[in-house]
Amino acid sequence: MSSSPATRPLGTTPRLTAIVLALCWAVVIADGFDVVVFGAVVPTLLADQDLGLNPASLGLLGSMAIIGMFIGSLLSGTLTDRFGRRWMLIASVAWFSVFTGLCAFAPTPEVLGLLRFVAGVALGGVMPTASALTAEYSSERQRNLVYGIMWSGFPLGGILAALAGLVVIPAFGWRGMFALGFAGLVFIVPVAIALLPESAAFLVARGATLRAQALADKHGFALPEVPAVRATRGSVAALFRGGLAPLTVAFWIASFLCLFMIYGLNTWLPGIMQAAGFSLGNALGFLLVYNVGAIIGLVLISYVADRFESKRVVISTFLVAAGAVLLLAIPLPTVALYALLILAGAGALGTQAFINAWVSKASPTSVRGTALGWSLGIGRLGSVLAPTALGILVASGAPVVWSFVAIAAPALVGALVIAVLAPRRRADVREASLAAAQ
Repeated sequence: MSSSPATRPLGTTPRLTAIVLALCWAVVIADGFDVVVFGAVVPTLLADQDLGLNPASLGLLGSMAIIGMFIGSLLSGTLTDRFGRRWMLIASVAWFSVFTGLCAFAPTPEVLGLLRFVAGVALGGVMPTASALTAEYSSERQRNLVYGIMWSGFPLGGILAALAGLVVIPAFGWRGMFALGFAGLVFIVPVAIALLPESAAFLVARGATLRAQALADKHGFALPEVPAVRATRGSVAALFRGGLAPLTVAFWIASFLCLFMIYGLNTWLPGIMQAAGFSLGNALGFLLVYNVGAIIGLVLISYVADRFESKRVVISTFLVAAGAVLLLAIPLPTVALYALLILAGAGALGTQAFINAWVSKASPTSVRGTALGWSLGIGRLGSVLAPTALGILVASGAPVVWSFVAIAAPALVGALVIAVLAPRRRADVREASLAAAQ
């Protein structure tokens, strides 16, 4: 059966696909670095007597970037669908790089919080825009692998932030860490301006056929066939037309639950493992293994995932993550715990990557950025809730097993939501996408 216009792979070249993937991967690394950098400087922020921060005020300060990311995710998707992927991505990188770098010069906690919020708005726009652009320069049958590689940049950015902290903080303090934020502006933005193409699928859908043809001629590929759209471009309402409503709701709920799990583990895994009797050094080592495992496992699982339907893949990765996290509560040899953390990292990060890949497959080109932006935006609420909810649970003195249950339960619920709400056949998604595009 031939693929429909809404899901037909974009004609491209291996070189162009590699350029787009490499640049989006670099952007996601910078995104991961900027998200994790705050956690890396928490001890030095508390020790800075000029700031006068305590754990409560520091927690509020830390949430400012996440709130900004929530707003940025919702806004960027619609803006991306109206003004294009290329310049939205470049602008987002320049924006968060500048305002993260400016945090190094913040004179007060209030100014630091404001700068983190403003940087967060741009950070929230990176993933939806990069996801939409990457999707439109990858074939449907390789999209999970492409998304897996791109998403691997996020934990890699976090690892780089932790490693940089070992060198930069002793020499330059917390301000030196934030100053590294300027790296995106210096190293990524100029290369993106020179090499990153606009999405030909977006140009065709928008009616800019001359620009799309010029791009295709320059890079030597055939133009994609995308249905013409009317005023629905960038409209959130379009995500609920033509039978897409159940799938849209499933994506939103699943993203919320998955990001709750991801941010819960990244924030509280060391604390929970310490409560389980491990030293601080071992507990931090577990966090490092979790992120390294996410990178390796994510790419390997992504390669296999392209051979199966999205629904089965997302349910499976949800269940892998849930099972691995629950088993962490059992006293096991360290090697076994490392193996479980690799599975937990791959399952948690993999689930979100595969949800994004699925959103891009199921959404018409005209509203793909909006679909990704709102899916990740609603998901950001989970990342806001997780650190606080798990903090309350840990502080209550409840047995460690309940912390692992609290992290694994959203994955089990997510698998159930996808099983009930998502369509059974890929054809159902195609038909809904075409109906929503009209």
